Amino acid sequence: MKKLLNFIFNKLRELEWLVYKKRKRWRLKNQDVTIISSNCSGALMYYDLGMKYRTPTVNLSMEMDDFVKMAGNLRWYMEQEPVESEEKATCPVGLLGDIKIYFIHYHSFDEGRRKWEERKQRINWENIMIIGSEKDGCTYETIKKFEQLPFKNKVIFTRIEYPEFPSACYIKGFEDQKELGVITYFKKQALKRRYLDDFDYVSFLNKMKKDRA
Repeated sequence: MKKLLNFIFNKLRELEWLVYKKRKRWRLKNQDVTIISSNCSGALMYYDLGMKYRTPTVNLSMEMDDFVKMAGNLRWYMEQEPVESEEKATCPVGLLGDIKIYFIHYHSFDEGRRKWEERKQRINWENIMIIGSEKDGCTYETIKKFEQLPFKNKVIFTRIEYPEFPSACYIKGFEDQKELGVITYFKKQALKRRYLDDFDYVSFLNKMKKDRA
């Protein structure tokens, strides 16, 4: 009986998760957005919402200081072509000017470079959202520099509250850690939700569309 109840519970949980994601897609009005992200958070938003990737920052990560530097001079960096780095790592590594890109979900550097070049052609320069995370070497000074980036629509996910920074979005569950955890992981709870789902990114994206109108 216990196995049967667990089976039914898991099926209902998965069904609710599918309905939850469909509701997000129904709510979304801003579908031509470019999300420039320091890690996979932005790519997961595209995936869950069924949107075309209008950004090169998919399946990769960057140190936050490098990411802030890139975002601060985005057009120039998007004119550069990644070259392969000699750094020994568990994934292919590229150099974009003076910053490093870790192609964590690509089999080779050439694959990562090809996808980068293909997707950066789709950037919508009139509709950009910048996403950072309090990890990958991120310090208080990094968050301060992120806040100063010349983009109205930006958010940085943090492990604690920073009321002095309007773009900081506190994600609960990582307060005792030195940096923000992987917010694309699922929480241990009845409803199937990722930590990322604490941020209502559909409302954020829709507000961007209204601001442009």
